[in-house]
Amino acid sequence: MAINGKFRVTHGDVFPHGAYVVSEVEPVRDFDRSTRERPVQATDKESGLPVWSVSVLDADPDARKDTKTVTVKISAAVQPVPPEAMPGLPLRPVEFEGMTVTPYIPEGQARPRITYSFRAAGMHAPQNGAGQIGAGLDSGRPAPRAQRSGDAAAA
Repeated sequence: MAINGKFRVTHGDVFPHGAYVVSEVEPVRDFDRSTRERPVQATDKESGLPVWSVSVLDADPDARKDTKTVTVKISAAVQPVPPEAMPGLPLRPVEFEGMTVTPYIPEGQARPRITYSFRAAGMHAPQNGAGQIGAGLDSGRPAPRAQRSGDAAAA
């Protein structure tokens, strides 16, 4: 099979109706190397760069409640800075670059479902007017309607 593990996607493939930052950008903890007293930040296995995470709201009106908020992990030498909030609103529209998705099935679920781990190389303010509520980043293709997660099987 030509696809093994993660594969490249565009921001519009994952968020055809846009996305909004709803958390701070935080370092991802490396649970294998960290102790309670000394947290260690995770690094990307391929690039060696530190890994950061940010939660985003998927603006798709048809998204299920349990998939409305997803985590995107970003590998970057310095902590990424989210775009500014929209004037008068707390929402911060965002567009991700260099996205990949890794599908996996989490262990220990009574009804296993495919889950997706999202990664990006960076983030910036949308370039095509998607900063307005209701404006989308339509790629012409809908995002997968399966459970989404920031838990990385390939972290």
